[in-house]
Amino acid sequence: MIGLVVVSHSRALAEAAVGLASEMVDTADLPPIAVAAGLDEATFGTDAAAVAEAIGKVDNPDGVLVLLDLGSAVLSAEMALEFLDPDQAGRVVVSSAPLVEGLVAAVVLASTGASMDAVVEEAMRGLEGKQDHLGDVVSAPPTEGEQWGRSPADRAIEGEAQAPSRSVDIEVTNAHGLHARPAARLVSLVRSFDATVRLTNIRTGRGPVDAASLSRVATLDARQSDRLRVAASGPDAEAALAAVRDLAARAFDDEDAPAPALGEPGRPAQTGTGLDIAIGPAVVPMLDIDTGGYVAGGVDDELARSRSAVAAASAAIAAIRDRTRTSIGQVEADIFDAQLALLSDPSLGESAEQAIQGGLPAPVAWSDCLEALAAEFEELDDAYQRERAQDVRSIRRRILAALTGLADADPSDSVEAGILVLPELDAATAATLDTGRIVGIATRHGGATGHGVIVARSRGVPIITDVADAAGVRPSELVAFDARSREFVVDPDEVVQARFRTEITARMDRRAGALSHAGEPAMTRDGCRVMVAANVTSVDDALVAGRLGAEGSGLVRTEVLFAADRTRPTVDRQVETFLAVAGALSGQPITIRTWDVGGDKPLRFLPQPVEANPFLGERGLRLFRRQPEVLREQLQAVCLAARETPTRVMFPMVTTVEEVGWALGQLRTAAAAVTGEIPPGLEVGIMIEVPAAALRAGRLARELDFVSIGTNDLTQYTAAADRGNAAVARLADGLEPAVLQLIQAVCADVPERVVVAVCGDLASNESVAPLLVGLGARELSVV
Repeated sequence: MIGLVVVSHSRALAEAAVGLASEMVDTADLPPIAVAAGLDEATFGTDAAAVAEAIGKVDNPDGVLVLLDLGSAVLSAEMALEFLDPDQAGRVVVSSAPLVEGLVAAVVLASTGASMDAVVEEAMRGLEGKQDHLGDVVSAPPTEGEQWGRSPADRAIEGEAQAPSRSVDIEVTNAHGLHARPAARLVSLVRSFDATVRLTNIRTGRGPVDAASLSRVATLDARQSDRLRVAASGPDAEAALAAVRDLAARAFDDEDAPAPALGEPGRPAQTGTGLDIAIGPAVVPMLDIDTGGYVAGGVDDELARSRSAVAAASAAIAAIRDRTRTSIGQVEADIFDAQLALLSDPSLGESAEQAIQGGLPAPVAWSDCLEALAAEFEELDDAYQRERAQDVRSIRRRILAALTGLADADPSDSVEAGILVLPELDAATAATLDTGRIVGIATRHGGATGHGVIVARSRGVPIITDVADAAGVRPSELVAFDARSREFVVDPDEVVQARFRTEITARMDRRAGALSHAGEPAMTRDGCRVMVAANVTSVDDALVAGRLGAEGSGLVRTEVLFAADRTRPTVDRQVETFLAVAGALSGQPITIRTWDVGGDKPLRFLPQPVEANPFLGERGLRLFRRQPEVLREQLQAVCLAARETPTRVMFPMVTTVEEVGWALGQLRTAAAAVTGEIPPGLEVGIMIEVPAAALRAGRLARELDFVSIGTNDLTQYTAAADRGNAAVARLADGLEPAVLQLIQAVCADVPERVVVAVCGDLASNESVAPLLVGLGARELSVV
């Protein structure tokens, strides 16, 4: 006979539900039942350890069914499974069935010795009798990822599924899928029509969900290349569908936030040091809002307080958005529009108000709803979308502050200047902190694509993320970090302090000195000439590089240069852009890398299917074996540009001699179509990014003029470590001897006439430049 566990915020509620269900069967037939509810007899809350203990009490070979109320009960139950050994956890089913009705149904059927599957199904159908009597809609069981409860809006649109509706399919072309900003624009658009609009992710089957609810749209986990079915009913159904289709065709009017470049034209000046290094006393804010002194009122009072808190939080976020637009930029300001859309989400508000009407105080209701929503974000497959959980937690703190009457102070407020140390950096904190006092930021969690990180870097504030050692830092304790080497030191001794301060001064001096000699050729002391070029992603990049003395571009990232294009750029448009880049560099040579698509480099006009391991899939040149016409158009543009300005072309992600031959054949075909032959002076090269290419560089380079070693990917593939994965990033060290040996092997193996260039992080590290030149590199292309 299966065991049952009841998880609830209220012990009284759980015990009463068990008492009611127990009345339905004879005592001799009653299945084993355990309760894990409340933090004590009178305090609302749930505890994962108590849930695990309750499971242990009723565990048996037939399994354990866990029924729960809402919010953190779900999170506690899921965490409890992690406390159990795998065999025991495998016998546990956590169900979203209604607590009271589901428990009654489960007790009755379990008492007969029925199987787990049968009991779960019966519990899930617990509401049917009441719904049939009242004429309510029977909702389908929640899908995976929606355990914390379908919103009333979702249930309503499921009921309307039988009503006449029209539908269209749209494609998500955005690099990071339907993340916060594009989703907010979609929700805002849908709300402007008198229509019910619902979305289904065709790839995953998730949905339908209410398109007017930002929190529900997020559960679709819509990634780049996913197709969504948009169904609408109501008076404005056709107009709504047309507007959504047009918005999707414009990539939801979203421009992905670029990593800001120092001195980038058109952006406000940075207010931080921009040196990626800092030392100072730790500023450790108290981020948790203490709700222990909150005195709950009646349901009406709590609902009124809830609505006032949402209004106050919305006003505060809107004020930050407006200041951010003026002081930082529109892209960063859009982050706060997405937060405002979430706060006005009817689904979220209804869920919180339902919890309040069910007896929970407003702080508990909002905390549970937002924690559950943050957990949903963290379960999404896409890393960029997972980091939106920090936006949700930021909203949670702001609402709790408004409910408790506490000032939502700047977390960086402190008597002294220093380094802000906190679990994660949200966008509001990054936008409002005083950069005159905060000289750096260290976070215990979070990656490089969080909204807070984007804003902080836009302001030039040194930041290091995902530092486990930051957890034990005490207020005013001296800390130092170097984001470039990922060194983080707590309570450094005088020697380390002196080293950091010396390095800060040296970086400032080197920057000033480099600017004063920017136009001079780079020479070693023994007379070896080294070309120093720039990696560019835009014409503005090229203008800055030219002013700073770059000798052309060693890498024009075409996939970024045309990233905003929603349709494939024409040959003429590509030629025009290439010549503009060359003009910004005063006619210095430019090295055009052909489309390097795949992995973490998507293109809106060239969507790719989701691959299990995209970094080992169809990247770079490999992709265009299936779509050679796209590559040939680009090569035509290269040939036309080469007639006007010094140009080189470079093919990425090459592994075999056969691939080199195929690429050269495509170049000859393209040249024949526009110039008759390959233009004189057009130099041809390849990227060396994988160990297989490095170990046979001589054979690959027989018909080439140069090779360029991409140290980021070469390091990653050599170490079998994703540099963006904090758990293994330490292994992706470009100075690892195995990587340096491969670089040396390339320099030694290529024919003497073939120039070896280096790009990537190593090439941009001035302290490593002498080593690379010593190994045989004669060109460095830097950030």
